Amino acid sequence: MKNVLVLGGTGFVGTPVCEMLLQQGWQVTVCSRLGASAELLQRNLPEIHVLELDVHDEMALTQALTGQQAVVNLVAILHGTADAFEKVHVDLPRKLVRACSAAGVRQMVHVSALGANAIRPQSAPSMYLRSKGQGEAVLLQAAALEQASWFDLTILRPSVIFGVRDKFLNVFAQLQKVLPVMPLAGATTRFQPVWVEDVASAVVRSLERTAIAGAPKAPLILELCGPDVFTLRHLVQLSARLSGIRGGRGRPVLALPRWLARLQATLMELAPGEPLMSRDNLNSMKIDNVASGNVPGLSYLGIEAASLVPIASAYLGGK
Repeated sequence: MKNVLVLGGTGFVGTPVCEMLLQQGWQVTVCSRLGASAELLQRNLPEIHVLELDVHDEMALTQALTGQQAVVNLVAILHGTADAFEKVHVDLPRKLVRACSAAGVRQMVHVSALGANAIRPQSAPSMYLRSKGQGEAVLLQAAALEQASWFDLTILRPSVIFGVRDKFLNVFAQLQKVLPVMPLAGATTRFQPVWVEDVASAVVRSLERTAIAGAPKAPLILELCGPDVFTLRHLVQLSARLSGIRGGRGRPVLALPRWLARLQATLMELAPGEPLMSRDNLNSMKIDNVASGNVPGLSYLGIEAASLVPIASAYLGGK
């Protein structure tokens, strides 16, 4: 039996990852602080073992990894302070390396982000991307030190992810139901959205790739992108068309200048709950979120990237 521990397994990406792992014969344990999302996952996938655990507790993490062959790290945050990004995106990978070494876990798949730069993490425009790059650097350093012995590392860098439960196209569609116009920061930033099922397939296939007997396996970095590139303005308009808002015309998109976009993001940060936009998100959009072409993509794993429009039309059409 193949055993894998999944961190972040109750989330948007984690749920299809767990489902596919089960289909491929893996015994899946998910770390969670329990709650409604864990209960829903276990109800839909009763074969999964849900373990109540604080993933930042290194001792508990080591115990959870004992007896596992592999670990998948999907834990991430989009909003927060510099300390919060450091804790989740840098300190957790560091703890995972030590815990894997102590527990004898040989393989890790780590989901990072398109735009992260492990060589020059400080060159990234936002705390989010800088911390993602720093987390990659921690893992790559460990893989370099341990390359000939135990540490088999795959880093996946997805673009913005779309799917039935996304907080991306669904949000754009919902906002256009209530707003007379769509004030939009980063309207000209380009994205290469990737389907959540393709991301999940990449995680599973990364776990299942095998090394050449007797040869150390170099760390693998993949950029996960769909086949189509859109500006953010186009994606907002597309969400309206596919949802049938105002007969598919949607709302007029008002592209905000940077100073006004920053004011909007500041006000959104002050609102209760998780913000729709933060100043750090705005900083991330200073660079396009598209494949660099410097590392392989989904095709390396034999996955043909799905186009956004046919899939999004199926789940936005009923809204």
